[in-house]
Amino acid sequence: MNYTEVRDEWKSSPAVFWAIAARHVNWMEKWDNVLAERPGRRFAWFDGAITNASYNCLDRHVESGRGEQVAIAFESPVTGAVAQTMTFAILTDQVARFAGVLQRNGVGFGDVVVIYMPVIPQAIIAMLACARIGATHCVVFGGFAAKELATRIMDTLPKAIVTASNGFEGSRRIDYKETVDEAIQLSMWTGPAIVYRREGASITLVPGDVEWDRAMRESHPVSPVPVPSSHPLYILHTSGTTGEPKGIVRDTGGYMTALLWSMNNIYRCPPGDVFWAAADIGWVLGHSFIAYGPLLNGCTTVLYEGKPVGTPDSASFWRVIEQHRVNVLFAAPTALRAIRKEDPAGLLLYEPILGSRIWHHDIKSLRTVFVAGERCDTSTMNWAENLLGVPVLDNWWQTEAGWPIAASTAEDRAVSERCRGSAGRAMPGWDVRCVDDQGNEVQNGITGNIVCALPLPPGAMTTIWNAHARYESSYFQRFPGWYDTGDAGYIDVNGFLHVMGRTDDVINVAGHRFSTGAIEEIVARLAPVAECAVVGMSDPLKGQVPVVFVVLKDRSDVAPLEVETQVVQTVREQLGAVIALRLAFVVGRLPKTRSGKILRRSLLYIVDGKPAPIPATIEDPAVISEIERLMQQRWIKGESLFDETHYPD
Repeated sequence: MNYTEVRDEWKSSPAVFWAIAARHVNWMEKWDNVLAERPGRRFAWFDGAITNASYNCLDRHVESGRGEQVAIAFESPVTGAVAQTMTFAILTDQVARFAGVLQRNGVGFGDVVVIYMPVIPQAIIAMLACARIGATHCVVFGGFAAKELATRIMDTLPKAIVTASNGFEGSRRIDYKETVDEAIQLSMWTGPAIVYRREGASITLVPGDVEWDRAMRESHPVSPVPVPSSHPLYILHTSGTTGEPKGIVRDTGGYMTALLWSMNNIYRCPPGDVFWAAADIGWVLGHSFIAYGPLLNGCTTVLYEGKPVGTPDSASFWRVIEQHRVNVLFAAPTALRAIRKEDPAGLLLYEPILGSRIWHHDIKSLRTVFVAGERCDTSTMNWAENLLGVPVLDNWWQTEAGWPIAASTAEDRAVSERCRGSAGRAMPGWDVRCVDDQGNEVQNGITGNIVCALPLPPGAMTTIWNAHARYESSYFQRFPGWYDTGDAGYIDVNGFLHVMGRTDDVINVAGHRFSTGAIEEIVARLAPVAECAVVGMSDPLKGQVPVVFVVLKDRSDVAPLEVETQVVQTVREQLGAVIALRLAFVVGRLPKTRSGKILRRSLLYIVDGKPAPIPATIEDPAVISEIERLMQQRWIKGESLFDETHYPD
């Protein structure tokens, strides 16, 4: 896409721009107003229109002749099962039948259904079945323990729960049904739990349980129910690693419009192509670009129940791309770093012999790789581009946004159209600015709080479930007239947005503000470094000083102490002595969520000698103890200037 032209079209008339974009949606009735703004920062897009997300994802493609095209391609290397595919015709029938199962179990228009499932086709079937009958689904990440699941059950009071016998985290089996049973007891919820029994699994059904396969045999297909454009399609709680989780509410019509625009203009993945978002169905990426975006656009979506490494090795991604002829890959930077750590030369993809490449996997179908979820350092981006021979493009968004706020698009391949290290430029609908703590806009190149002008565009959140006052105070109170993203960064002179991290990731060293993301960018370029994390430790003289944690590449032969010295010297050389960096530590691994995000908040507690919180999303709690022991051995403990150190909520 020509960025300037498209951006100008949106700016000149946002209503006309989105009305044209909405033509890609099938509407049963057209809107009265493209946008209706209501008190409480409520933005109703395509107000008065009637539609159905399930019909738009499925039936219309069957009717247009795509019934035999593969809709879902499923890979589960941990089970050893062969790849499975499901056509649009079969998926439509399965969704229509499961919609009937939901109705027979008391689910109707406006009811909530909690879905707690692994990354399997049945999760998408359950989601689209809810949309088909006007129910609102609330997918809960399968890595959450019973307490977190119970919290979400109590928040949404679902009419039914849908789950599976088990899933896998790496090669480790997770019993979903047992977790659901415990959560039901904790929440004292009553109602039907519909359970999908996976092949070879054994489960114990209790009173109130409904066995998926049996219910499907007894069910009849249900037609799509007309719903208003503003109807809540789903509730998706923020990760809950800090404070009470917020149930972000997404509408139907605006969301479909934004996703269809994204698929065609950002990701350039037209109908018939294969799109693979290597993510969990329980996160916003899984909602937007596993379940809805590709299917809305008539693309094949790939489901992968595995890891980038260890299931079975670091060539897993290349095998999936080859097997399903993937055109666009969407992955977290952590996934690429994990592959690079185990196979830095890419020898599992190809071997250089006598000046030629001998390929082990045919990935010629791949056109573009997109990364998001966290900042992608230029070192990792360069490595992936050199290895794969395709553009690796960044984009930035949030659960609240639902689709990219800023992006480098698949058409931005010329050097003049990209800026490595940035998240790209603001997409139509998003008027992005950077302001100081008083709300005054800062100059280009100056780090500030990233905010977006109102109204929020189609696809963005509409409220917080059962907590609209919290919605207003969390996102619109600090900077009146703006949406507060909670992120810090800057916009350069060419309009590229550089997201440096959450506002709590900006450390203050003796009155000088430094982005931990900027420090991480420098450290990540060092040859022995696989990944790193920087946090601000309390200091009685300077307020805060940075501490760097580094994980080395597997085949690195550089001594840890040498790397620690190199990190300190390099950062001080590039940012100056004022950065006051003296502490860098080589560790075996970093604490992460199951979705791959580094738990910097836990590291922040550890360096200050405080008991580190163990969030429900953590991949392996043992890593916290490992780093705590290291800090104790090295006599590291921050001292605050204040009675109470501030930790991000």
